[in-house]
Amino acid sequence: MRLRRLLLLATAGSFLTLLLAGAAVCLGSGCSTLGYYGQAVGGHVELMQRARPVTDWVADPATPEALRKRLKLSQEMRDFAVRELALPDNPSYRSHAELGRPAVVWNVVATPELSLKLKTWCFPVMGCVGYRGYFDRAAADALAAELLAEGWEVSVYGVPAYSTLGWSNWVGGDPLLSTFVNWPEGELARLLFHELSHQVVYAADDTTFNESFATAVERIGGARWLALRASPEVQAEYAALEGRRRDFRALTARYRDALRQLYESAAPDADKRRQKAELLAALRADHETLKAGRWGGFAGYDGWFSRANNAALGVQAAYNELVPEFERLFVQSGSDFRRFYAEVAALAALPKDERRAKLRAIP
Repeated sequence: MRLRRLLLLATAGSFLTLLLAGAAVCLGSGCSTLGYYGQAVGGHVELMQRARPVTDWVADPATPEALRKRLKLSQEMRDFAVRELALPDNPSYRSHAELGRPAVVWNVVATPELSLKLKTWCFPVMGCVGYRGYFDRAAADALAAELLAEGWEVSVYGVPAYSTLGWSNWVGGDPLLSTFVNWPEGELARLLFHELSHQVVYAADDTTFNESFATAVERIGGARWLALRASPEVQAEYAALEGRRRDFRALTARYRDALRQLYESAAPDADKRRQKAELLAALRADHETLKAGRWGGFAGYDGWFSRANNAALGVQAAYNELVPEFERLFVQSGSDFRRFYAEVAALAALPKDERRAKLRAIP
């Protein structure tokens, strides 16, 4: 245990050195570099200290039986990811940590009043991203308040998992977390496949590229898990969840496109504000129609729609905008994951504009 702690502290020092080296490139509001980087390193070290190997949890008589079964299932998914999806075979998701809170980090995203373009912050190693993450909800809310005071539209949302892009594998890897380990089986499989894919390819300046790629892998891999390993009951449960998710994506995409066209139009700002309010009201009304009809009263999206704004719509697009292109690239790669990853890596190595152009040109 002492050796493990020393390794963790050494890792924290390495991350801190990298982070502080890039302090000058941190852009925008709330950029108290030492405080932000310090909480990032400290939060991750605390998380790693809480993690224990899954084998230890399974062998521990004090582990609740439901958790023991779920951890065993997670390892079947982890093996499946290596064998069937060609995802990395490393220590990530071979340990588990109980956090005692609903999210591991809280992300802050922001957009202008009349735009869906996410504000970006730049960091060493990761490059520029459209969010800032905090291990403490109060710190996330404090940044959100600063941004709101400056006139930005802001969304703060809890994140169940994040990826260190493989950097922490030498001290145990990214752990399973209590924030997601008890999710429905299909959702757990998707999340694991999503996070592992970030260790395969990562473009340091393109959040939408990275998240859309990971979302494509989770959808393709999740469908394969369900087809090969899941029971009929799990498949039915997932089908209901996925049906609502498709409705949600279609609904939000329609209004996101309408807002984008409005913001890019030559209309006066006063007219844009009025029409924006009308569109957001119509979005919420359409959600209520779905909820009362096809969703049979399902209320799981209520919070999102009650807080829907440019920032929430903007970040939601980052996870889905390029997914169809990646899915076509997978088919073009002969549905072979290794060939697919090689093609995506080649795209990631290109300048951003060229990367997007080639991706969009996939038939």
